[in-house]
Amino acid sequence: MKAEMIAVGTELLLGQIVNTNAQYLSQQLALLGVDVYYQTVVGDNADRLRHTIEVARSRSNVILFTGGLGPTMDDITKDVLAELLGSELYHDEDALTQMEKMFAGRGTPMVESNKRQALVIEGADVLPNRTGLAIGNAIVHEGVAYIVLPGPPREMKPMFAEQVVPWMKDNGLLDASTLYTRMLKFAGVGESILEDALRDLIEAQGDTTIATYAKEGEVLVRLATKSDDAALAASKLGEVETEITNRLGQHLYAAEDVSMNEVLVNHLIQHQMTLSAAESCTGGLFAEMMTSVPGSSQVFLGGAVTYSNEMKERILGVPHELLEGESAPGAVSSEAAKAMVEGMQDIADTDFTVAITGVAGPGHSERKPVGLVYIAIGEKGKDTHVEELRLSGDRDTIRIRTVNAVMYRLWRKLQGHG
Repeated sequence: MKAEMIAVGTELLLGQIVNTNAQYLSQQLALLGVDVYYQTVVGDNADRLRHTIEVARSRSNVILFTGGLGPTMDDITKDVLAELLGSELYHDEDALTQMEKMFAGRGTPMVESNKRQALVIEGADVLPNRTGLAIGNAIVHEGVAYIVLPGPPREMKPMFAEQVVPWMKDNGLLDASTLYTRMLKFAGVGESILEDALRDLIEAQGDTTIATYAKEGEVLVRLATKSDDAALAASKLGEVETEITNRLGQHLYAAEDVSMNEVLVNHLIQHQMTLSAAESCTGGLFAEMMTSVPGSSQVFLGGAVTYSNEMKERILGVPHELLEGESAPGAVSSEAAKAMVEGMQDIADTDFTVAITGVAGPGHSERKPVGLVYIAIGEKGKDTHVEELRLSGDRDTIRIRTVNAVMYRLWRKLQGHG
């Protein structure tokens, strides 16, 4: 089954909004065993939309539309599709009744153009919209399935899950086999190195496919296999996962789609451990990453952003002679990072403490180059480990890469390898 998506809306072409619908639909269709071969974005222009549909139906079995179902004259998806199918449009009475009740409840009049959202292509099945006004349509015409969905994700997602999936099953559009996937997440290793370590597995892949994806601070490996037997699929995925783990287990921090900060917080919660942070060049970014995870208040007790030397001295007790003077190593040094950890440990008394100090740019600091960063991780009752990083990129990139490096080193320490 070949599927294609057409997103309708000039605002998408102008970059005014991001097409997150394509990501969601691709993921959901993959889980259903439907292969997505093409994605197209077209503006609110009847001629261009007509041409896009003609191309799509010549090469795909299922075409999903998002957007262009609103009340205004440039919402033309149903109009153009109905014309190409040689069908008329009519108003669905149930949708109109729901719409009238909603406007009455708001105490505002319903203008005539709002009725466009209740239009149905003759011969199509109505897809009710429980979170909005614009109803969807689904129709099979000359062997091609056309599925028309609203653009707002809060309307599109529940309509797809609750209406489209059952409709596709009822119309024989889903294979008996299901796509089973597993996501492996790695940190502290680049995509090229990881891929090289798995090259023979990738080249010899058969029923179970292996794909690598690089993101800032991590590499994702997606395993996938199609099967009509869940146990068999789990066995196939497990065999490949075990081999990959044997090769790269020191970098594998999760076998599901979770973030490193979630893994850290959950580990600390599980083992009833606490964490604090002292940050300079990252300006609280590490603390933000930790506190963005639900439940982090149980383990992350707090932190200090000591940007200036004066604050490093006053808050963390970093010795003045470390920070200033001809022979002083300076704020950007291993000595300062270690002193920041010790100062924060005295304040917070946590099981683990991290410290970050460096030059994020755009200019040098203390005659030290942009990208020079020192990170320190302290564990109660043990010596503090300090590491020098030489990072590249602009200011924001260096800050993000620094936090990613700290999280990876902390994860390693929590695993007993730090």
